[in-house]
Amino acid sequence: MPDWARDKSRMQLVALVSVVAVLLAAGIWLISGEPGRKITAYFTNASALFDDNSVRVLGVAVGTIDKVTPEDTQVRVDMTITDDDVKLPADVKAVVISPSLVTGRYVQLTPVWTSGPAMPDGAVIPLERTAVPLGVDDLSRTATELARALGPDGANSYGAVSDALDVGAANLAGNGQALNDTIHNLGDLSTTLAGSSDDLFGTITELQKFTETLKNSDGTVREFAGRLDSVTRILADQREDLGSALRDLSLALGEVQHFIADNREALKSNVDKLTDVTGVLADEQRALAEILDVAPTAVGNLANTYNGASGTLDTRANINELSFPPVLFLCTMLRRSGPVPANLTDACNALEPVISGAVPLPGAAAVITSLQQGTVPPFPAMAVPIEPPPGLALAPATQPPPTTTETAPGLLPGLLGGGR
Repeated sequence: MPDWARDKSRMQLVALVSVVAVLLAAGIWLISGEPGRKITAYFTNASALFDDNSVRVLGVAVGTIDKVTPEDTQVRVDMTITDDDVKLPADVKAVVISPSLVTGRYVQLTPVWTSGPAMPDGAVIPLERTAVPLGVDDLSRTATELARALGPDGANSYGAVSDALDVGAANLAGNGQALNDTIHNLGDLSTTLAGSSDDLFGTITELQKFTETLKNSDGTVREFAGRLDSVTRILADQREDLGSALRDLSLALGEVQHFIADNREALKSNVDKLTDVTGVLADEQRALAEILDVAPTAVGNLANTYNGASGTLDTRANINELSFPPVLFLCTMLRRSGPVPANLTDACNALEPVISGAVPLPGAAAVITSLQQGTVPPFPAMAVPIEPPPGLALAPATQPPPTTTETAPGLLPGLLGGGR
């Protein structure tokens, strides 16, 4: 086969492969459709918004505008998100951004997706989640309406706006430095507030808790207000008496002041002595507590000892110390009388058994009992005669008083003379 024939066959093969590749690519494109995710948004107007304008997230282009279609009172904008790595939240919002008054606008999608459900392909953003900026026509129309409202046909029909401007100019004249200082101070104040934002928010939070507490206690607060109103009315009705009382109190306070001034030294002395008394009371606090515990029982026992028939107090003293030997009795009384030197106490304790053993004197109780019975106390080395000498007779023994079955009246009737 000649060379030219082989070259021709090779070229035909290359052409055939190229056509097949193009057909495959076209088929794949037709099957898969256009790349990217489709989103439709509705706006109140689409002024300066055109096809192929960018769609951005945080100012970074992630897609383009496919078509802008007016529909009744709204505008439909079809967009394609070409960046497959960008996810949008299911409740994403669309805002038309105008970088300047003369350049084209773009659509900003916000907020950025962080977590949660993502917006699917073919999603629709309703009119409630879109916003558009004011255009030049809107600004011009608003300025015209404001000028007309403040002009001769509006608020300045009687010169009110002119008068306000004149008064403002007169007040501001010569106060430029003061205004400048005020603005600087406000700036410092805002800086201070910004630095103390945590404390400020903490205060507001606590104030909110306080108001919440007041709200929950509304009934109590109303009741308190009602009672306070009642007290106020009572004080208002008694204002004359209150005035007189305050006047008398002022006179009394004056007298007290003069009394204190005239008797300052005596009062100081009394206070000093009272300090000593209170000190003693504090030191004897335990004894006073014991007295307060025992006193009711003692008073009750004293009332029970009253004999209404004879008008006497029938008691029997149980003084155990009277049964002690005399030396032991003296040593015991000596120890209880107050602080005693240790050597004296030791000497008394040492001598007591010696003296009591050498001279066994009877106790005071034994002496009293012997005297009551008409006998001689049992002193040592004293022989008691069995028979009295001539001309001397022993006194008869004292007999106990006869008992009676009469019931003694109570203490109070006896004291008042009852039962007689």
